[in-house]
Amino acid sequence: MHTKEDIVVIGGYGYEGRTICARLGERYPGKVYAAGRSRERAERFCHSTGGKLRPLEIDIRKPIPSAMLNSVKLVIMCLDQTDTGFVRECFRAGTHYIDVSANGSFLRQVEQCREEATAHGATALSSVGLAPGLTTLLALEAHRLLGETDQIDLAIMLGLGDAHGEAAIEWTADNMGARFDITQNGRQVEALSFTDGKTFDFGADIGNHLAYRFPFSDQQTLSRTLDVPSVATRFCLDSPLVTGTLAGARRTGAVRLLQAGWLRKWIFRSLGALHFSGNRFAVKAEARGRSKEGKPALAECFLQGRDQSAVTAQVAAAAAAMLIDSPSPAGVYHLEQLTDVATMLKELGPDIMFDTQQSALLLEGREAC
Repeated sequence: MHTKEDIVVIGGYGYEGRTICARLGERYPGKVYAAGRSRERAERFCHSTGGKLRPLEIDIRKPIPSAMLNSVKLVIMCLDQTDTGFVRECFRAGTHYIDVSANGSFLRQVEQCREEATAHGATALSSVGLAPGLTTLLALEAHRLLGETDQIDLAIMLGLGDAHGEAAIEWTADNMGARFDITQNGRQVEALSFTDGKTFDFGADIGNHLAYRFPFSDQQTLSRTLDVPSVATRFCLDSPLVTGTLAGARRTGAVRLLQAGWLRKWIFRSLGALHFSGNRFAVKAEARGRSKEGKPALAECFLQGRDQSAVTAQVAAAAAAMLIDSPSPAGVYHLEQLTDVATMLKELGPDIMFDTQQSALLLEGREAC
């Protein structure tokens, strides 16, 4: 019987994977592997950590050796996948699994492997990061403040001055013209990226920003995990000018330019070089329904911080420690099903501002949607 102690971060030398590895390497020195297709890149990154991390060459698109997962307690996936073959390999080996991607359709596929995970004593945790992740924990907190919730609106503001990974920039650009499903009044309806703008007050000194629909997977999972009839997520940048320009590109069809080869590359390089704005991010959850006394109510939760990529990695590292150090129920879960915002804030530290002052008052008398 092999003792499972190792932690494998696939995509571990990538942008967010490096931060996840570094944090876990401090907590579990010598047990964390930075994994990916390039042995050379993995070795170069691990060498820079003074031996706290180990390199591992693995290509999840190919069959993996049957014994590879024998000593692995947890796999953290930082790459997008198209099928659940590798995930199921983890389950069959009794290896826990965390997914930091935001692909709602793929996460739904993982949910359908619940019985296999349970049968082998493996725990899978999805929606781990900023969005989804902290967004779902805010939604849970706002939901708890009400007696009954009819609708949850989420809003995410990212700073253009933040350091964004290439994959994150490409994902945002690729989804500018996306069509995706949301749950509205208990039914699946189609929504379009950067349409149906709504103004959100992000609190403190950030104030109001106009945000638009965007295909974050939290709006696709929360309707199931919290049993809420309507859920929507909107997105904006800290520059209203840039947000408005993107919305205009969506309306006029200019977003199609992002599909052109050379122009696409130029736009991605330009986005990656943008540092003329701040690196603050903000997340807000608004839950509408009825208070515990049965009156129309609105519960609002706010969260602010800096460097969203680092915070995404912090959330993933905290979720990993939860699965490694504490017994967890076998099966497939989303972050809000195994923890809450108060617990996560202890891991994130004092630089994150969390405010529920309006939510605690349950602003009765305002019309519930």
